[in-house]
Amino acid sequence: MPYIAAFTLYFLILLAIGMISWWRHKIKTDKDFNVGNRSLNYWVTAISAHASDMSSWLFMGFPAAIYSAGLFSAWTAVGLIAGMFLNWQFIAPKIREATEKYDCYTVSGYFEKRFNDTSGIISMLTATIAFFFFTVYLSAGLVGMGFLFESVFNVPYITGITIGISVVMIYTFFGGFVTVAWQDMFQGLFLLVMIFIVPIVAFSHIDGIAAITQAAREQAIPLTIVPKSFTKTICEILGWGLGYFGQLHILLRFMGIKHTEELRKAKYLGMIWHILTLTAAIAVGTVGIAYFNGTLGNAELVFIEMVKTSFSPFIVGFVLCAILAATISTMDSQVLVVSAVFTQDVYKKIFHKSATPQQLLIVSRATVIAAGIAAYAIAFGKVETIYNLVKYAWAGVGASFGPVLIMSFYSKSINRNGAIAGIVSGAVIAATWGRINNTIPAMIPAFVISAVAAHIASKVTAKR
Repeated sequence: MPYIAAFTLYFLILLAIGMISWWRHKIKTDKDFNVGNRSLNYWVTAISAHASDMSSWLFMGFPAAIYSAGLFSAWTAVGLIAGMFLNWQFIAPKIREATEKYDCYTVSGYFEKRFNDTSGIISMLTATIAFFFFTVYLSAGLVGMGFLFESVFNVPYITGITIGISVVMIYTFFGGFVTVAWQDMFQGLFLLVMIFIVPIVAFSHIDGIAAITQAAREQAIPLTIVPKSFTKTICEILGWGLGYFGQLHILLRFMGIKHTEELRKAKYLGMIWHILTLTAAIAVGTVGIAYFNGTLGNAELVFIEMVKTSFSPFIVGFVLCAILAATISTMDSQVLVVSAVFTQDVYKKIFHKSATPQQLLIVSRATVIAAGIAAYAIAFGKVETIYNLVKYAWAGVGASFGPVLIMSFYSKSINRNGAIAGIVSGAVIAATWGRINNTIPAMIPAFVISAVAAHIASKVTAKR
């Protein structure tokens, strides 16, 4: 009962925020629904951009990697911090200005106008790739929710993912971009507090640093961050860091800020949040080594089990809402991206060019439902770990769009054919690399091949 009371209270808070946001920002057109008419302040932009980046992976996948493999996995955080900072520095201002200049609010819409593509090929490719990888990404969030409800409420996994996808689809369906952004800001601040409290309390229950050192030695878990292999370290950093340049749900936040000049303040505020949450997640995994001392069956439950054995039932339920916050803040953003891409770049340009804004709003909301159902179907099988699902989708989205986006801003030679070659090659390599090589992360070869393919194809077809 205390768990249910805490979760109910949390959902009521989300509902209240959603209703207030919906009331203040009336949604009348698809533009209102998908990008909020570029009305976000820098606080909402900063926190919501970073919260939409961190799913249940922050509480489950990443601490599990530290708990199982030791502090070497912390290099993942280095890659994430560096990648996000470079994204703010070199991509955010460009994408904000370019999408306003071309009067578009999706990356594919920008590509189409930047490369003067009248064939609709770029739009179709972007929509197809985005739908595929984002449904995998969404399913990772649902798997996390399933584990959470299974562990806390002892309800079946299927019931957990059903509740999860229902919550996300309902308020995204009605509220659109602005509601999602305000929800994500609240959830980003909430989860920051929760992920900091837990390892501090758990640390007080063990015999200090000495207990962690002894438990790690007994379990043969390395506690040094100093890399034994330079190549492996570079792979760990680039395997995650390169992905930021193509993450459509984060780029959408950059497009939605009211004034480009405020991006600088948003950047520093967001990066502080980023560093704090990743540091706390590392602490969860590290403290867990001694806290459980090898007795934990599923490493991805390290945060959940730590909370359950450290706090009273009502507080447990409330703290575990932080996992919901991380999961929902990512899922709603991804659903919104899929909706915007399909509505603007497929339906409007290919199937119904004369559609009114009100008709497109209906299509946007219908796509929210379709994306949720597709993700539910993947999560239903419970076939992968959260960490692997996120890594697969992260590489797919990042390598498909990142290289082409960077080149569109900083290279005068790239053309329409190069963009198509880069998008296709990045997606194909990212999707299939795991069958070829499991040592080098898919992100690295896919990103490089995408950039090379875009450059070569542009050069070869330049005269044409």
